[in-house]
Amino acid sequence: MLTKLDIEKAYLAIRDQVFRTPLVYSQKLSQLCGCQTLFKLENLQMTGSFKERGALNKLLSLSVSDRSRGVIAASAGNHAQAVAYHCQRLGIRAKIVMPQGTPLIKVLSTQNYGAEVILQGTTVDDASDLALEISQKEALVFIHPFRDPAVIAGQGTIGKELLQDDLAKGVDAVVCPIGGGGLISGIAIYLKEAMPEVKIIGVQASNCPSMKQSLAAGRPVRLPSASSLADGITIKRAEPLNLSLVQKYVDEVVTADEDQIANAILLLLEMEKIVTEGAGAIPLAAIMNRKAEFAGQKVISIISGGNIDVNILGRIITRGLAAAGRVAQFTLRIRDLPGSLLAVLEIVKTMQINILDVMHHRLESPAPFGFVDVSLTLETKGHAHIEEIKQTLNDAGYPPQICLPG
Repeated sequence: MLTKLDIEKAYLAIRDQVFRTPLVYSQKLSQLCGCQTLFKLENLQMTGSFKERGALNKLLSLSVSDRSRGVIAASAGNHAQAVAYHCQRLGIRAKIVMPQGTPLIKVLSTQNYGAEVILQGTTVDDASDLALEISQKEALVFIHPFRDPAVIAGQGTIGKELLQDDLAKGVDAVVCPIGGGGLISGIAIYLKEAMPEVKIIGVQASNCPSMKQSLAAGRPVRLPSASSLADGITIKRAEPLNLSLVQKYVDEVVTADEDQIANAILLLLEMEKIVTEGAGAIPLAAIMNRKAEFAGQKVISIISGGNIDVNILGRIITRGLAAAGRVAQFTLRIRDLPGSLLAVLEIVKTMQINILDVMHHRLESPAPFGFVDVSLTLETKGHAHIEEIKQTLNDAGYPPQICLPG
């Protein structure tokens, strides 16, 4: 079983080859969350995520013979880039299997680090199966993203850094994303052995709570599907090693839904100028959803990574704005006569609301002859404001249907 000593050794091995990421305090989000809110910014690593720590520690542990054989890994992005980058630095041949739906930016980044990329399967599990098969055929060393003890020890160096930081003094809780459990296992081992009073809380996407369900069942549970904005933690099955470590060291595992994740991404971007992927934002989503539990405490969130496709980021921002009630679409029926739309727009104008989009539904509209459906996408100021707009339009004879984009 891994111990704090293993993580101390990993820290000595990798500390000069990875970035010591800052721990920062957010005054704005502390006020919003009702607790002292701090962030460990692993999105600032060279490849954009904490994965570098575990990948590097594993590679450094390989014998000369194993290094000469080369390595193979399976990943949807972060683990792939971490392995590829440090293999390039260390002169080790790397082959990476990625799911076919992996964002192009992550594929290109992995290739730019010198790795051979194979796109195969629809999930990370599919890619992992193929990587294992290739590793046996070609005698390559398989680098697992979260069940390897050396990888877990590398991730645990975050815990070591936290306890060295003056800002972390008096911390009550550390909130960490969970996919396979490598990150939280390493951090929890170190912190619980050094400061057992610190509460360790893991967060999973409610669409993919494999670790939470495994804890409830007392054994690894495999989910039939996995899809989330937090794609970096959509792992369908908890591995026995990680499950046992979470059972021993983690106090609680909670979930956050898609709207909460989107809103957290938006808050970090807007308030702190922190660009994060869904997995990196999910700790804040959990804190926002459990304010009473964290009230008055000092809480550290692990921003695990910032590798997010810009197209997906745009959609997430829209979804986050919708979840926060800051944009809404109102569909209403008007007479198909000149001036009818203008009358509606005049009502909107009197409320001093910014119009983002106007759309006539002529071809697909179920409206009777002489009428037409129109959708107005408006910039709103919250859910109460949306209800106010709805009531105003209703009173004017235009009862709307409301859709939150995203």
